[in-house]
Amino acid sequence: QVQLVESGGGLVQAGGSLRLSCAASGDTFSRLSWGWFRQVPGNSRELVAAMPLIGRIRYLESVKGRFTISRDNAKNTVYLQMDSLKSEDTAVYYCAGAYTSGIDTGARYWGKGTLVSVSS
Repeated sequence: QVQLVESGGGLVQAGGSLRLSCAASGDTFSRLSWGWFRQVPGNSRELVAAMPLIGRIRYLESVKGRFTISRDNAKNTVYLQMDSLKSEDTAVYYCAGAYTSGIDTGARYWGKGTLVSVSS
C-alpha cells in the first residue's frame, strides 16, 4: 500500500507561485505514473498534469506554460511548480499514482489534497 501526503498549498496573490510536493511511502515510487488533479466544490475532478512511465508529460490546456510537473525518485516525491497563478487555479489539488500510463482513469493511490487559494 502506498500512502501519499501533499504539502505546499496555501494562499497566494494572483501572479505568484507555489510549489506542491507529494511524498510517497513504500518502494514502488519509481514504477508508478504520477499526476496532479484538482477539484473545485461542485465541479468534477480534472487532471492538471500527468507524468506517465511511458509517454509524454501532459498538461491541462489552461495551465500549459505555467505549471511544471517533476519527480525525484531518490526522494519518492513528485512536485507541481505553479507559476503565474490565476484566481481560476483556486482548488484542492490532489496527487495520484498509477501502475499504468493512463492516470486519467487508472489512478490507484490518492493523497488527501492540499488547498490552493489565489486571490485576485
